Amino acid sequence: MQNSSEESGQHSENSVHHVKEDSEYVRLVISDEPRAAEADILQSQQDTRSKSFFRWIKALALFILILAVILIFIKWGVPFLFEKVLIPIMQWEATAFGRPVLAIVLIASLALFPVFLIPSGPSMWLAGMIFGYGLGFVIIMVGTTIGMVLPYLIGLLFRDHIHQWLKRWPQKAAMLRLAGEGSWFHQFRIVAIFRVSPFPYTIFNYAIVVTSMRFWPYLCGSIAGMVPEAFIYIYSGRLIRTLADVKYGNYHLTTVEIVYNIISFIIAVVTTIAFTVYAKRALKELERGETNGEETSASNHSSFEMNKLPLETKRPNT
Repeated sequence: MQNSSEESGQHSENSVHHVKEDSEYVRLVISDEPRAAEADILQSQQDTRSKSFFRWIKALALFILILAVILIFIKWGVPFLFEKVLIPIMQWEATAFGRPVLAIVLIASLALFPVFLIPSGPSMWLAGMIFGYGLGFVIIMVGTTIGMVLPYLIGLLFRDHIHQWLKRWPQKAAMLRLAGEGSWFHQFRIVAIFRVSPFPYTIFNYAIVVTSMRFWPYLCGSIAGMVPEAFIYIYSGRLIRTLADVKYGNYHLTTVEIVYNIISFIIAVVTTIAFTVYAKRALKELERGETNGEETSASNHSSFEMNKLPLETKRPNT
């Protein structure tokens, strides 16, 4: 009897001891796990907040830097451009050439600059500054049309080399391939979108020859896409000339002219942004449709494999 009572006593003591150990384990170990998880969550939130804070600091610093550069340019850069560049050019064009000769010079520059990958924006500005909206628009469209046809014809002679060169930029090449697919209207629309998009059109003129793009939709789409850019360049050229006349030509703007220039400037900026945003969205939609379309497997066949050149594609035996 005594042994049984002793054993029961020891058993009860052991059970109490185990209960204490279990409770101690729960208190020290198990209860610490959610606390550790909460601590990790809090730490990650603090890290995210600190990263966001530093990101905003960097954005603010970049904004201040850009604002300072703009103010410096307006304070010293704009007067320098007016005095050393614009005024001498306007004086030169008024005395060196007659208007017919100057129109031919501008057309030639607009036609030849894209061949050598030189931006033709200054020539379009001059056309707007000197000839205005009517004749200036005709000069720009004639010159840029020739400047879009010449690189296309030259690119046909070096199609294989351009094809190999584009393999270095598979994403850009895939976008170009989209322009050469579909019907006549599809090709026309894509070329017009490329013209108003930030894609460099001097490179586009050469690179488009490696696709299945036909000549007439390329030409018509290029002309349609250049119309908004031509008017924007003409307007900005006229605005620059007006500011030069006000600052150096003793010309005073009336209230109506000031309001007109401010409103037209806002419209020009909004129009440029709208065309750019529309072009980017349209290109993204086309790219998304391409990846979901029937030619997905062909586009993903390798890291980059553009469609074969039109001259390389095998035709079915007839």
